Amino acid sequence: MILMYLKAFLVGGALCALGEIIILKTKLTPARILVCYITAGVVLSALGLYTPLVRFAGAGATVPLTGFGHTLAQGAIHAVQETGILGAFTGGLTAAAGGIAAAVFFGFLAALCFKPKPKQ
Repeated sequence: MILMYLKAFLVGGALCALGEIIILKTKLTPARILVCYITAGVVLSALGLYTPLVRFAGAGATVPLTGFGHTLAQGAIHAVQETGILGAFTGGLTAAAGGIAAAVFFGFLAALCFKPKPKQ
């Protein structure tokens, strides 16, 4: 079990460290890096390269933004196999709906618990 945590920590940490290096060494905005990470997850998933990483690292590969892209791609692939070409438009959001709903819900709870301050 400790080995599982270690693998998740190392892979997730490496993905986050790579993002930090990109922020520090380039002029890319965080929004563009976010899009690059999600797109990389989709492309690596489509090429069949991301699933072995998920099997190896678990949450270390599924929690970062590349994991979100992987979830979108796998959902779209699964939906296309089940319903045809229309699944390409619906499958990704269906697969990621639980994570998106949790993010909205916990963001709402955080907003209730803390008093936001305007940026000055």
